Amino acid sequence: MTAGPGDPGDPGATDGPGGPGAPGSPGEREFLDAYDPARFPPFAVTVDLCVLTVRAGLLAVLLVQRREHPYRGSWALPGGFVQARESAAAAARRELAEETGAATFTGHLEQLGAYTDPGRDPRMRVISIAHVALAPGLPDPQAGSDAAAARWWPVEDLALDGDGSAGPPLAFDHARILSDAVERIRSKLEYTTLAGQFVSEPFTLADLRRVYAAVWGEAPDLGNFRRKVLGTDGFVVEAERSAAAAGPGGGRPPLLYRRGAATMLHPPILRPARGGR
Repeated sequence: MTAGPGDPGDPGATDGPGGPGAPGSPGEREFLDAYDPARFPPFAVTVDLCVLTVRAGLLAVLLVQRREHPYRGSWALPGGFVQARESAAAAARRELAEETGAATFTGHLEQLGAYTDPGRDPRMRVISIAHVALAPGLPDPQAGSDAAAARWWPVEDLALDGDGSAGPPLAFDHARILSDAVERIRSKLEYTTLAGQFVSEPFTLADLRRVYAAVWGEAPDLGNFRRKVLGTDGFVVEAERSAAAAGPGGGRPPLLYRRGAATMLHPPILRPARGGR
């Protein structure tokens, strides 16, 4: 679509106060009164949530079993339609509170991306704004009114794009969304302190290393891991020494840590190479 005079895409448009593109400028009211939004086909916007946690040493995702068509009986990511007067971020937090049962979600939440394939939903044109949410110790889910069941599912048991798993296929394009979310988290663990969002405070370095093992499928080298975590100012902050955690043979009990203020890792903690790469 070609931008018209005064549209944001017009190089001659002025966005500054009092300029031709400013709200309330001469002629804008008349333009809006005459504007016909029906010139464009209607579509809906949803949010889909990849809620991830570590359970029993495995990376797990929250899935719901659909009660209604389309894809009735299939497993899917939780989510819902964005309401007329809310943002996608507000809708994601609303859905997240409903799915986790927490009035305020205190874990990590970020936008993953927009999924816009015209055929991704058989009902109508639906654009999804997918989000990733991380938190430790999330409880067993309760199925909502629009779901037949809800459960935590180990990611490694699911049939994600091209991985050959024998797990259940996911509804819509949710396998692709989840695959993208898992790769986003695996990558961010290399160069950010995001791993701390998977553990409850206070935690040990062993607890933190198990997060990497769960997300990557393989633990990083112990010595290198300790050096990089403790050598990154603000990754972890010493909380206390746990006398109860000392082994039967005595010795120094492990330190307990809390999350620090740092967000980036330098140098990064790289994923273990696989297949000789």
